[in-house]
Amino acid sequence: MDLDILDVAIFDGEALRAENRVSIRDGIITEIGTGPAAVPASRTINADGKLLTPGFVDAHAHTTFGGQEALACDISGADSLEAALQMVRDYAADTNRDDGATDPANDWVIGGGWSMAHFPGGDPTADILDEACPDRPAILLSADHHSAWVNTQAMAAAGLDETSTAPAGGVIVADSASRPTGCLHESAIDLVSAHVPAASEEEVLAGLHEGQRYLNSLGVTAWMDAIVGDYGGHRDPYGTYIGAAESGDLHSEVVGSLWWPRGVEDIDTEVARLTDLARTDGRFRATSVKFMLDGIVESRTAAMTNEYTCTCGGFGTSYFTRAHLEASFAALDAAGFDIHCHAIGDAAVKAALDAFEAVRSQGTAGTGTTGAAEPGERRHHIAHVQVVDPADVPRFAELGVTANLQALWACHDEQMIDLNLPFLGAERSGWLYPFGSLNRTGAHLAMGSDWPVSTANPWEAIHVALNRSHPTAADESPLLPDEAIDLTTALRAYTAGSAHLLRSADNGHIRTGQPANLALSSENPFTLPPTDIAGITNELTICDGRIVHDALPLHTPAPTTPSASTTTGSAS
Repeated sequence: MDLDILDVAIFDGEALRAENRVSIRDGIITEIGTGPAAVPASRTINADGKLLTPGFVDAHAHTTFGGQEALACDISGADSLEAALQMVRDYAADTNRDDGATDPANDWVIGGGWSMAHFPGGDPTADILDEACPDRPAILLSADHHSAWVNTQAMAAAGLDETSTAPAGGVIVADSASRPTGCLHESAIDLVSAHVPAASEEEVLAGLHEGQRYLNSLGVTAWMDAIVGDYGGHRDPYGTYIGAAESGDLHSEVVGSLWWPRGVEDIDTEVARLTDLARTDGRFRATSVKFMLDGIVESRTAAMTNEYTCTCGGFGTSYFTRAHLEASFAALDAAGFDIHCHAIGDAAVKAALDAFEAVRSQGTAGTGTTGAAEPGERRHHIAHVQVVDPADVPRFAELGVTANLQALWACHDEQMIDLNLPFLGAERSGWLYPFGSLNRTGAHLAMGSDWPVSTANPWEAIHVALNRSHPTAADESPLLPDEAIDLTTALRAYTAGSAHLLRSADNGHIRTGQPANLALSSENPFTLPPTDIAGITNELTICDGRIVHDALPLHTPAPTTPSASTTTGSAS
């Protein structure tokens, strides 16, 4: 592909540049200059001052899961319970089998995307779902993937009744007679998902194709898949990624976070198993290991140092002991893996930091048997960082641990208002998403979406990072406005910052000599009020030197006469 992008504002992954042209030849960035190219390309785009960035790098997404769910019973777009139920009715009607080829008891309705805010206390019930889908078992994961809504048929298929016991860390929501009501939290999801027919390889591959298409449409050219393993009824996509990389279907750059099961007892055996799965080259690499340390605030499963302030109380769920984290982190660090932690509650964040500190103080970094990194050069990170004790904020920079931000959530949406603030109390409600504080201490920042938990649109997340509010939020007043970050910091986190976690040489920056991984926005946010950022869209995505998304209104022909140009050899 040969292309000149003219009259464009350029953010190179670190800062705005003075030049206004990027030239690409054979898919490689050859010049960053000013004015038309001396020898014009076969295609020229006049950007009219729009912003060109490196392709966004999503540091925490579930791409195959999201793609499969988008192709299944996807109710994520519902703005009310009735809208969600109508989507279920429509999907069930479209997929009903009347040819006798399938036993209805095995013909599951699978999907998800429901919002806890649509139900009192955040817990849906089977009787509501029965009305929309009475004749087939149905399991719908919540938007955050930490809960499942099941109907009566699904509970019957799984043998779920008043005698059932939740596995460690799980919650079966039940009535006063101990009868399950149709909502399962955390590991209790497995009680039903284990009975769902496994997705075929073709279905997982279709999910990957759809997920890649969606992310590319938003300007994302690389991502970290935050769970590569069997989870929540989803089939492990590891083999699918390898096959897609080998066939050329995977043109984006992906690092898979290999799943660390909650029930691991023999740490050395598990590290050996993951080491066999490690991949350090190609479009798909597996150099990271994912730990789910706790749950979420909405279901009171996020791990807290002090009890929740609601009448239910409790400290939430901590999936691993301190000793287990220290031993497993040390073994994985010595084997060359980067460690990727889900941590929502302040106790989970503290536990992760304590374990990273223990690894560093023990000097356990070894020879890096996976080949992922040299000792001491790990890219460990903690995702979500929702509730962080102020005493722990400076420890990120001190320990070299990246804060992986899902910025879209840092606003007064319905779940924050109804299912977070009342449970956290006044003090902890002042500790939410401390992006500004982390940045002021010098912590390394990355950004991701957690799609399909929420939209993967980087511009909406950046809007919230700047404003601590969102135009569609239930309350547009800013959430802890002192914790906002500026536009340059947010863009840097979503490009170079996330590329750092992926150890990417080709993404995160605009530099001469590297394959073109670029995103062209509909406007230049540096010329807009911060409150208008959410309206920006992505118009062009170039991934690994080829155009994979083009929503530009016109193709501008190349100039017929060459003119003088100014070029630079590298990005700052």
